[in-house]
Amino acid sequence: MKFKLSKVIVVLLVAVMAGCSSTGDKQEGPVSIEDKGTTADGGAVTSGAAGSSSFGNYSLDDPNSPLAQRVIYFEYDSAEITMDGQELLIHHAGYLVANPGVHMTLEGHTDERGSREYNIALGDRRALSVQRVMELNGAAPEQITVVSYGEEKPAAEGNSEAAWRLNRRVELLY
Repeated sequence: MKFKLSKVIVVLLVAVMAGCSSTGDKQEGPVSIEDKGTTADGGAVTSGAAGSSSFGNYSLDDPNSPLAQRVIYFEYDSAEITMDGQELLIHHAGYLVANPGVHMTLEGHTDERGSREYNIALGDRRALSVQRVMELNGAAPEQITVVSYGEEKPAAEGNSEAAWRLNRRVELLY
């Protein structure tokens, strides 16, 4: 019952995102849909349900494809996925649905703040959040592997907010 309710909530979120027009407000943060994937009014282009055949037309090697973006960023001490991140994950889930032989590893990362144990758990929660969105959009559980590195593999060195922001992420590896 809980799974069905979660799936209904995600479907409703996708429908609301697809039906709403852009207000011109931009969400701050490094995750975004490239200009090639936006409508004239700035809204993100979505191709419908995750099982739609149009997802199979995206190439992993095309830098203009939404699949070229393979990092989801997070706020401090959070595993909540932004709306931009959810839109991006819909594209990746659709690609997995259209290509059932493809597998993906989700690597959870954190910044250096917090204990090693806490950061491993937080990286795991982040990767599991991404996995949940992918599966609710049609990706098969056997296509996805989750691993957490915590603070062990930083994308950026340093003790600044800019470095920490880049390290709070989940990387999608095909």
